[in-house]
Order: sequence, then C-alpha cells, then structure tokens
Amino acid sequence: MADETTAEPTELTDEQLEFLNSLFDRARNGQTDELLGLIDQGIPVNLTNAQGDTLLILAAYNDHADLALGLIQREADVDRLNDRGQGALSCAVFRQNQQITSLLLEAGADPHLGEQSAYAVIDIFGLDSMRSLIDQYVQEI
Repeated sequence: MADETTAEPTELTDEQLEFLNSLFDRARNGQTDELLGLIDQGIPVNLTNAQGDTLLILAAYNDHADLALGLIQREADVDRLNDRGQGALSCAVFRQNQQITSLLLEAGADPHLGEQSAYAVIDIFGLDSMRSLIDQYVQEI
C-alpha cells in the first residue's frame, strides 16, 4: 500500500481540466456571481493556472472590480505572483484601473513586490497618475 505522502499525483480527466479552465475563463469574463458561488462551494480562492495566474490576477487584468472585491473578501492572496513576476496590483496599474488598484492597496497589496511590481510598471509605461494614487495610499498608512 502506498504512503499518502509519496503517492503519485492523480492525472486529471479531460472533463476535470475543462472545468478548471472554465474557472479561469469566468474570471477573465467577469462572471462574478457564478465564480464566487463556486468558490463559496469549495473551489480554492487562490487557484492558479499553468502560468501561475490566479483568479484575482485575471480579474484585475480584465477590469472586473466586483469580482476582484469578492475574491479579496474571500481572502484571496493579494500578493501572489504569477510565473512572470506579476501580481494583481501590477496588472491593475498596467490597465490604469484606479478602482481595483485602490481595492488591492486597501487589502494590503505590496506595490514593490515582484519583478514586474506596480512601481516597475509605472516606471516602464510612464503612468504618473497611478504613481500618485499609490503614493497617496502609501503615505496614508
């Protein structure tokens, strides 16, 4: 009998993979109620895809503020980075989405975190208004 700690990972079926991929599509498409309902039923809020993107990263990149808020309220890791060193905050800054940027900062997201941190994105793309927003928040805490 195999020890549970050394057992080989179980291969997922095509149907299971399709379901998991659909969760990331829901995040990209802003299907807030549907996705949050599935998380409330037990889907991990910090689920990542093959590139390390979380549901929160995808929601932030695709400008879905209600979904981002719902994920944050369900304790999504606001500082989780994908395989390219990007987090939800750097995505929100890149998209110049002030609402999501503010939500993430209020939830404790670190603007210095990652190879492509929020401040690095600001510097690369000259996003001075986003720098002002982050600097204003950082000064308040």
